[in-house]
Amino acid sequence: MLRRTTLKLMATLTAASMLPFGAFAEMPATIDKPVTITFYNYNLASAGVGQEATKELIAGFEKKFPNVKVEPIAVPSNEIITRVQADIVAGKQPDVAQLVFRDLIFIASDLGGNALEDMVPEAELKDQFSGMIPKGLELGKVDGKTYGLAYTFSTPIMFYNADLFKQAGLDPNAPPKTWADVAAAGKAIKERTGKNGFFPGAYGPTDGTFVYQAIVMSNGGKVRDGNTLTFAEENAAEAVKTLRDMVTSGAHAKIDPASASDTFAAGNMGMFLYTSALLSSVKKSAAGKFDLRLAPMPSFGDKPTAPTNSGSALFVFSKDPVKQRASYELLKYLTSREAYTIITSKIGYLPLRLDIVDDPNQLGPWLKENPMFRSNLEQLDRITANMAFPGSNYRQVEKMMMDSVREAVFGNGDPIATLKTAQEQAQDLMP
Repeated sequence: MLRRTTLKLMATLTAASMLPFGAFAEMPATIDKPVTITFYNYNLASAGVGQEATKELIAGFEKKFPNVKVEPIAVPSNEIITRVQADIVAGKQPDVAQLVFRDLIFIASDLGGNALEDMVPEAELKDQFSGMIPKGLELGKVDGKTYGLAYTFSTPIMFYNADLFKQAGLDPNAPPKTWADVAAAGKAIKERTGKNGFFPGAYGPTDGTFVYQAIVMSNGGKVRDGNTLTFAEENAAEAVKTLRDMVTSGAHAKIDPASASDTFAAGNMGMFLYTSALLSSVKKSAAGKFDLRLAPMPSFGDKPTAPTNSGSALFVFSKDPVKQRASYELLKYLTSREAYTIITSKIGYLPLRLDIVDDPNQLGPWLKENPMFRSNLEQLDRITANMAFPGSNYRQVEKMMMDSVREAVFGNGDPIATLKTAQEQAQDLMP
């Protein structure tokens, strides 16, 4: 019902403008009178550095564009797509929203998100994209058009406790490079210190999906091929079985996935594979307690890793030309050199403009103080899309997959059979 209502609403808006679907009235080149735009944002709904940095970004934008008032709407990340849908149906048209990549196809095909190529003059859009990492830009495209402009961005990174490495007789200057290394180090830490060895943030119903997909794709697997689910096929299933084997050996902790980041931050875990966006908060927790270090995500032998993206893109829903211009100016500002300096240094997300990395007026001084962050930057040349699922049942399909992954890793049954059963059942929900 919600889908039909949304499509009907979008059709009505389009008919009223007397334009073909996907086309817009031309945006004005400047904003000459006061205008207010809404900005649905999940960083604002979190306590701490993400909220503070986002407020700083909005203030910087409003100072640069005094005619534009940004009305922030803070919604937790696991609720924000539902809130956007509900407000569209209620006739409260959102202007800009920070949404995750897993919703990309749905936003483009069902929710009425604007393709930037349909809204922005070609030369202006080309100028904005210049200097941004091409692989990052590609992740927001559907059928060749940009619906989501990459914004807050990270890859899986290995946080590790160098003190526990020393206590376990391991070299803290030689962190694990392969999954076999992780298994050995995790077991040593567990047996010699009594603390948890390793845990990946790969099991959450929403935010763990990108870590799980990164592990699978690093072994040559993938979760779908077109509309055919493949998360139980050989390479993908073998990656999950590797995690199960580490649970069996004791190298992989058996803890509640929701407690993993707190367990590591408290100094009770040797290694934690998760988003680099956690860096600022973990550094704060580790200060004076243990020697925190970072390493790239591990590989399956000689296979190249395929770190997936987590984080969000910025989507424009405005249909009014003046609000579209204001919305696009906000997108431009939030993905500028100035903004990425704040986003990286104060939150921990990746800068999608690498020309600021060593700039003494941008990220250069911060990176000198935080050289460990380069481990994350080095993964950008191998970044892989966190694959979204098509169709109106995409969230249910993803949940069935992730439920089966948790059961395969922590359960008692055959892990590959568990995945295959879930894949067969979820396939019935695919378009």
